[in-house]
Order: sequence, then C-alpha cells, then structure tokens
Amino acid sequence: MGATVISNEHALDGGPGPLGATYGKMMMWYFILSDALTFSGFLAAYGFSRFKFIETWPIADEVFNHFPFLHGVNAPMYYVALMTFILIFSSVTMVLAVDAGHHMKKTKVAFYMFLTIIGGFIFLGSQAWEWKNFIKGEYGAVETNGGSILQFVKKQEDGTYKRVALADFAATLPEAREQLDRNDGVWFMSEATLPTYSVNEVVQGFKADESILVRSELINAEKHKTVLSRAESLKRLEEAKYVVEGANLVRNEYGHKLFANFFFFITGFHGFHVFTGVLINIIIFFNVLLGTYEKRKSYEMVEKVGLYWHFVDLVWVFVFTFFYLV
Repeated sequence: MGATVISNEHALDGGPGPLGATYGKMMMWYFILSDALTFSGFLAAYGFSRFKFIETWPIADEVFNHFPFLHGVNAPMYYVALMTFILIFSSVTMVLAVDAGHHMKKTKVAFYMFLTIIGGFIFLGSQAWEWKNFIKGEYGAVETNGGSILQFVKKQEDGTYKRVALADFAATLPEAREQLDRNDGVWFMSEATLPTYSVNEVVQGFKADESILVRSELINAEKHKTVLSRAESLKRLEEAKYVVEGANLVRNEYGHKLFANFFFFITGFHGFHVFTGVLINIIIFFNVLLGTYEKRKSYEMVEKVGLYWHFVDLVWVFVFTFFYLV
C-alpha cells in the first residue's frame, strides 16, 4: 500500500489559504475591511450632521477655492481635483509595480514604486497646504452670542455679491487689548491668540461703509448664503461677540463649526493613512533595490502594500465626494 502524504502547508505557513490567498494577503484584507468600517462610521456621522444642519452648512465651492501662486483668483475645487488626480495616478503606478513584480522585473518595480512614493509626497504636501489655508482663513467673520457666523459682502456691478475681508473696512481704534497669559490667568489658563481686530473695530468700520452688507449662514432657495439688508445687518451685528479668523476646533469663519471638526478629523485620519503608506512604500522600495524579493523569487510584499495603497486611494474618493462635491 502506498503511504498517503498529507501536506502541512496552510495559510499560517505562508501557503495558500481560502481562495488561494496566503496568510499575508488574508491579514491585509482583514485590516482593509476593518478600516473600511471605521471610515464608513466617520463619513456616516458627517452625513448625519450635515443633514441636520443642511441650511447653515458651509458651501464647499466658497471654502476650497484657492490655488497655489494664484492669490485672489477664485478657483473652486481646482486644486482639490488636482490632488485627487495625483493620488489616483499613484494608484496606477502601483498597479504597474505589482505587474512588473509578477514578471520578476526588478528595475521596473523600483521605478514604479518610486513614482508612487513621489505621488504620495505630493498629495501630503498639497493636503498640508490646504489645511494651512483653511486654518488661516482669508476674509474673517464675526460670531454672534447664539453661535451664528456673520460674513461681510459687497454688491458688484453685475448684481452678485463678493466677500469682503475685515482688513478692508475694519476701523483702527485706540483700544487696549491684553493677551491672557498662563501666568496672569486664573488657574494658569491661557487664551487663544487675539484676532487682528476687536468686535468694536469691525462694527464701527461696518457702520462707516454703507456699501457693505452682512451675509448670514442660512442658505436660500438659490443655494447661496442669505444677504441681509443694511438695516438687518446692523441689527444682527448688535449680537456680535467674537471676531473669527480662519478655522479651528472651536470656531470657524466659513460657517458651522462641526464642518471644521469633521474636516480636520477625517482628512487628517486619511492623511495619516497616506503618510503610513508612503513610509511602507519607502521600506519596500529599498528592499527592492537590495534584491530582497529577487532572492525570494516573489514580489508578493509589493502586492500586499499595493492593496493597502489602493484602499487609501479608494477612501479618498469617498472623502472627496462627501466633503467637496456633495
């Protein structure tokens, strides 16, 4: 009788597991699935919050309308679209790297991995630039006692309204404003950096220029923020409490503060994933140059990190859709 040979090879030994996947690929798919559920929860929370405050939610075209070296030019979504294209293109180069690995072409794997890393760095730099503009702000606004954001506009010759920066009309008054320092405050509490102008300076400057009007957070039937009359503007300014410049986790000159909270958290969480992916790609890239996978006769590690990179790109498509397009 012939002896029956039983193979001990299974997924834990790196051999084929369910659907022919190795242990490494299985674990990568498990991680992607769990991370997808995490991002789904974040985006669902964003969707519910936006639906609840739909009438006062910031308009993305007005928030993300900057482009490098084109200061003052209204370019809604142009730079964000460019960022998205770069990240998607890096996914294409990753596919080419994986395909080259299947054909055991070390030089091509290294070349396409290098392009993928460059694409990741460009995206991260672009996201940092986007954050910088979002935090710094461009026009400024005031917040009322009830937490509403009031922006300032001026009517153009074509009948449209253009945002006006606080610096264009705020008065300069002989006021003494003191920054609360940790050594001076109660319980050593410090306060945020004082804004460029006080509420009184903004109000007095507004009263002196009758061509300026207040724009509220409320979105009208034409999908634009509601512009108040001069009388209504003066009445709303009586409720002004804070001057807001840019956005942070407490106040947001663009509108509802939840928008800024979700923006920082979700795009920051995704940016952390991209940064991690770039670091892993760099490690794999140097291993390719050293011939590690050539000696193993397998570039499966490139394929596994490729799965992660494609997942990061796919998540950005959803983030881009939720924050910038919808």
